[in-house]
Amino acid sequence: MPPVESDAGLLAPGWTGSPAAAATGDGAYLRALLDAEAALTRAQATLGLAPAEAATAVTEAARSGAFDVRSLAERARGGGNPVIPLVADLTAAVGTAYGPYVHRGATSQDILDTATMLVAARTLDLVLADLGGTESALAGLASEHRDTAMPGRTLTQHAVPTTFGLKAAGWRSLVLDARDRIAVVRASLPAQLGGAAGTLAAFTVFAPVTGGGTPGPPVDTRPLVAAYSRELGLRDPELPWHTLRTPIADLAGALAFTAGALGKIAVDVLTLARTEIAEVAEGSGGGSSAMPHKANPVRSTLIAAAARRAPQLAATLYGAMAADDERPAGAWHAEWEPLRDLLRLVGGSARDAVELTRGLRVDADAMRRHLDLTHGLIVSERLAAELAPVLGRARAKELLTRTAARVHTEGRPLADLLAEEPDLKDLDLADLTDPARYTGSAGDLTDRALERR
Repeated sequence: MPPVESDAGLLAPGWTGSPAAAATGDGAYLRALLDAEAALTRAQATLGLAPAEAATAVTEAARSGAFDVRSLAERARGGGNPVIPLVADLTAAVGTAYGPYVHRGATSQDILDTATMLVAARTLDLVLADLGGTESALAGLASEHRDTAMPGRTLTQHAVPTTFGLKAAGWRSLVLDARDRIAVVRASLPAQLGGAAGTLAAFTVFAPVTGGGTPGPPVDTRPLVAAYSRELGLRDPELPWHTLRTPIADLAGALAFTAGALGKIAVDVLTLARTEIAEVAEGSGGGSSAMPHKANPVRSTLIAAAARRAPQLAATLYGAMAADDERPAGAWHAEWEPLRDLLRLVGGSARDAVELTRGLRVDADAMRRHLDLTHGLIVSERLAAELAPVLGRARAKELLTRTAARVHTEGRPLADLLAEEPDLKDLDLADLTDPARYTGSAGDLTDRALERR
């Protein structure tokens, strides 16, 4: 049997091979943990709390040292998190002279939370780029098909006509809503630094000394936290947030929303791409192991799957907000896997959405044919309003109800049956029953939606 690669994504085609997969893998997390450790030593050095040489030594060891992810994972069982064995390995890599400055004053959660924010930031940057690509593709579809009439469907049935341009503009609006939420969360991701119980007490002990070895005044830790945040490119937090999990909850909400926004596009495409509808098709469908003729809408399928998983993952993260004491037992640990899963799912969906929307094929002729399936009944709402002044509201309703039944039983066009009514001889029934002439403000709404940047 060949060697088994862990975390290869064998059962996760939605995110496997995506940029987000690389940004959230074990190697990426290890990189973020090392970045957090090195940044802490550098921040202390900028304030005179550690020698400059220590900052250099820790940073170089963090960048070039050989750290075994599998060994770290196995040894993490001993203390319940991977930071503990990593600190031991990094300290050994730095050497005896400056090893004591590794992880100085921090607690494991400081480093892991900070690394999580780095992983999230790097992944969200990728998601934002892909959302931009999807938005652009949808803007093109909305503009091109501004006036392409199609059946509007409510509760699975034909309702009144709409346009594909308005549908694409609606999809784009959701994508922009997701972009805005992701951008706000991305800008707000904070570093974590609180020490053992969120008081930063150890950092005040490691204060610089004055001449003659006399301890200096108590250290104001605010500049240290600010310097640490700057080193990492993360927001300077107001407080340590070991058990104040707003950043995680905000991430969960934005990611779940984004999965759902992209999922709306996917489920619409899945419906419209059905063989018996075929109003749209993915640019390149996937094959079947049993049926050579099939071109399955795979991109939409994977996006829809992610949208169905994301809410439950977010729920776990919201549940972890009830974190006990100053450092939680279990609540914090429960966040790690679902958050990474969410980042991966949304990253994969964003990747697939670009491919889906750029390659989407629209069949305007099929849309037109489907508008005529009910022989004009799709515009009965318009006729009720147009005929009321001519016949009176009650008579108009009675006529349309009776005529609709005849359309169903006789299979004749609504316009032809209405033409038999003497009181309607002066009306242009062909125009009144043309579905393409009853799309309301769809064009204006599409234009308005496309004004949003």
